[in-house]
Amino acid sequence: MSRTAKATLVASFAISTLIIWGVHYQQNKERSDMFQGVLRDDARRKEKMRQREEEFLASSRKREIYERVQTVVSSSEVGEA
Repeated sequence: MSRTAKATLVASFAISTLIIWGVHYQQNKERSDMFQGVLRDDARRKEKMRQREEEFLASSRKREIYERVQTVVSSSEVGEA
């Protein structure tokens, strides 16, 4: 084989190796980024659930206060009157 052919063969191997390494690196990075997105979504969902729980507890406390101050008539009693 001529020197030019050998250089071309070595260069093509080197370029192919770099391309394959680059693709694998990119895939691993995308996989990691996607997993970080899942973790962010979980954290966001947990925060939303915590806020809803707080709102529910505040609403329950308000209801208890209002029921102590006001008389509450159930819907079945209203229909009988």
